[in-house]
Amino acid sequence: MKNLTVLVAVAGALTACGPVKSTANILDAEVQIQAARTAGADKLAPYEWTAANLYLEKAREEVGYSDYQAGVDFAVKASRFANEAREKAMSVAGSDSDTGTGERTPNP
Repeated sequence: MKNLTVLVAVAGALTACGPVKSTANILDAEVQIQAARTAGADKLAPYEWTAANLYLEKAREEVGYSDYQAGVDFAVKASRFANEAREKAMSVAGSDSDTGTGERTPNP
C-alpha cells in the first residue's frame, strides 16, 4: 500500500509539470515578441513576426485543450521566430543607418 501511495504522489507531481512548463514557455515567447516589436520587426521582418505571433496563438490554443507538450513546442517555435525577427529587424535598421538614405532594403 505504501508503494502505491508513493507511485500516486510521483505521478501527480509529474502531471503538474505540464502546465507550469507550458506557461513559462508562453511567457518567454511573449517577452521575445515584445522585444521584436520594440526592434520594429512588425515592419522590417514581417514573415518572422507573423510566424511568431501565429505560433504563440497556436500554443495558447493547445494549452487550452490541455495538450501541454504541443503548447510547449509551439511556444518554443514562437520564441525562435520572434528572436529571428528581432535580429533581422536590427540588422535591417542598422544597414539603413549605414547607408544614410533612410530607405529600407527589401527582404530577400
